Amino acid sequence: MSERAYKILLINGSPQLKGCVSRALDEVEKTLNENGISTERINVGNKDVRGCIACNYCRTHGKCVFNDIVNETAPKLAEADGMIVGTPVYYAGANGQLHAFMDRLFYSTSGTIDLNQKVGATVVSSRRAGSTSAFDDINHFFTMCSMPIVSSTYWNEVHGFTAEDVEDDLEGLQTMRNLGRNAAFLIKAIRAQKEKEELPVQEHDKFTHFHSEARH
Repeated sequence: MSERAYKILLINGSPQLKGCVSRALDEVEKTLNENGISTERINVGNKDVRGCIACNYCRTHGKCVFNDIVNETAPKLAEADGMIVGTPVYYAGANGQLHAFMDRLFYSTSGTIDLNQKVGATVVSSRRAGSTSAFDDINHFFTMCSMPIVSSTYWNEVHGFTAEDVEDDLEGLQTMRNLGRNAAFLIKAIRAQKEKEELPVQEHDKFTHFHSEARH
């Protein structure tokens, strides 16, 4: 039986499919491929993605009540070694469709997909500012799910108003290449360690609800 290939999902949260975010992800993708990691691009920003309505349909059916790109992505995430999420900066935050996608993807799969030690990274694009808050926002999904965050040699960001502008952001493109190399290394290291011993045990039996008997 052949070893499963390394694979990572690239999520484009921009509605501009050939814009700045796409150009940044192109640089990461090329570097990942050169280092033995296969990739799949999933475009989210141009889709009609609504937010979570807290109906908990996913708790009994194993998928989101809205059968859209979220449910299409879930099995791909289950098989992948991680994900890199790219977003434009809107008012110092992530794209709305992307955030709705992430909310629903992570919540609806919390009982069906083990994200423990799948790598995660955020790539942001801004014309001038607001990038670090958007960067931090998306990284919250990874830190809550035991997903190691891949770093680079600066914030994972590029600057420009068009994809052509990004070509002039030489440091930004360099940061993308370093991110790709670091992601490839971490994916391989995690799998190699997993072959030697089990992944770290994650406890889930305690849930703070502030209604203990001691208060009554």
